[in-house]
Amino acid sequence: MLRGHRLRQKRFYSLTFAVAIGVWLISVPPVGAQQGMPSGDPSIIPPGAKLEKLFEGGCVLTEGVAAGPDGMMYFSDITFTFRCKDEKGAMEAGHIWRYDPKTGKTTIFRSPSGMSNGIKFDAQGNMIVAEGADFGGRRVTRTDMTTGKSYIIAGRYNGDPFNAPNDIAIDEKGRIYFSDPRYLGHEPVLQPVMGVYRIDPDGSIHLIITDAGKPNGVAISPDQKTFYLVSNDNGATGFDRLPQGAKTQKGVMALLAYDLAPDGTASNRRVLVDYSPEDGPDGLVVDVEGNLYVAVRNVKRPGIYVYSPEGKELAFIPTEVPTNVGFGRGAESKVLYITAGKSLYRIKMMKDGYRLPSR
Repeated sequence: MLRGHRLRQKRFYSLTFAVAIGVWLISVPPVGAQQGMPSGDPSIIPPGAKLEKLFEGGCVLTEGVAAGPDGMMYFSDITFTFRCKDEKGAMEAGHIWRYDPKTGKTTIFRSPSGMSNGIKFDAQGNMIVAEGADFGGRRVTRTDMTTGKSYIIAGRYNGDPFNAPNDIAIDEKGRIYFSDPRYLGHEPVLQPVMGVYRIDPDGSIHLIITDAGKPNGVAISPDQKTFYLVSNDNGATGFDRLPQGAKTQKGVMALLAYDLAPDGTASNRRVLVDYSPEDGPDGLVVDVEGNLYVAVRNVKRPGIYVYSPEGKELAFIPTEVPTNVGFGRGAESKVLYITAGKSLYRIKMMKDGYRLPSR
């Protein structure tokens, strides 16, 4: 009887989960069943290029893939605590995985992760991590990859915790930019806006964008003059806590661009691509020529869209619903890694990924 009750309970929670998060985690056919192969400008994507699955051991959502100074690929495993539990009900606390391109092995780098989401590496080789909500850190941390020690570089703004730091970008002056939306978690939302912040080398924190809707992925052009920002407004600050069958009103779903001034301020908001009324992008990255590689969550055409700096589509890589992208290093500088679903993928491109000059 007890076993049957637990089975029915498990089925109920699974159904509730699927209904509550809607298109965010909608089931999509495997990559081989996607509509067509990668396509587009042959100067962007090699003819015949194929997507390769490397890992599928995440719990719900992999995110934030980035190449470390050691050549390893690091990525987040966001373990939604209402979903990722052991047989006794203990919640998984988030993980950062490390993939070795030479051996093909994937191992845990850090757990708990503070519910890490976006990951980037600065010019000194430190790991910069955006930690979200849902029992996460709600902060930005820096990890010295030599000593292993971590430091909190943004924990509060005007005395209150952040909403849920999501993604990271770093400019050539060492300034760190991060988006601060909220998609899930029980914690109170205390910041008056879902904005974008800048952390200066002196440790000061500045709110620089307040008109982006619900900011998610962030990136900076190689010439340091344009700040790219995704708005993915799903209409909720806690989709995990919505009543069964609840509907939300989506907001801005767009790829935005701002002028980035030498002092690190952003202005002149403009829409490069409007995805409304469908779901929009998540994470993004740029190559050395300034083209954008954007993970788009449109369930009708999910995949990585490659755009010119003006927003013209140049190439398309069909995937399951993706979350983020990142180029490898060194011999893998033309390899694009993709987080999607519970997995990690890669595909060979024709352009080198843009990387901060080393210091």
